[in-house]
Formats: sequence, structure tokens, C-alpha cells
Amino acid sequence: MFEHTSAFSGFSVDDIPAAKRFYGETLGIRVSEENGMLTLHIAGDRNTLIYPKPDHTPATFTILNFPVDDIESAVDELASRGVQFEFYDGADDKGVFRRVGPPIAWFKDPAGNILSVLQQS
Repeated sequence: MFEHTSAFSGFSVDDIPAAKRFYGETLGIRVSEENGMLTLHIAGDRNTLIYPKPDHTPATFTILNFPVDDIESAVDELASRGVQFEFYDGADDKGVFRRVGPPIAWFKDPAGNILSVLQQS
């Protein structure tokens, strides 16, 4: 039934202008706005919808993962742009978790949703 659909993902935020600044300026993703909602134009035609929700509750799981070639450089660059990393048990002094799976570091958007950068093998 859906094998040829152009499905896309979406998530909510409580402040569209703050999300537009964060995703567009801080993270450097191409963002468009229409009908009070944002579209993140992610490489590979993987658009993601961001919609306003007045009673927004931040996701308690990672909603977007950004693969990077060098996690150290990515974490340093994001930190220089004001991104604050989460420090989960087992993370190093930069917030990078290396115990299981690829090196990964988590951070939050202005609405409190959890995002990550993870190093590709």
C-alpha cells in the first residue's frame, strides 16, 4: 500500500520562531516556513515537519540523529555555536558516549526535544 509513498516524519515544538532560529542558524539546516509550520530540508530529500503545539511535551527519546564523520569536531563546532550537550552516565567530559555502538552525543532543541550527533564508521 505505501511502498511508493513519500512519507516524512514530524515533531512538535512550543515556539516556531525559536525552532526556526535553532535549526536554521545554529544547526545550519535549510528551513522553510509555510502555514505556521517549518520544514527541515535534510540532505537526500528527507524533509521533516516541525509543527506548533501549545501543550507541547518534549520527546523523551532521540527524534533526530545527525551522522558525522568526526564526532570531536562536530561537538566542538556545535558547542562554539552555543549548543549544550547532555551528560548521560558513561559520557566523557564533552558529553560523548562511547560504551556501546558508535560514539554519540545528545543535545536538545529549544523545545526540549532530544537530538544527537553520532560518528559514522
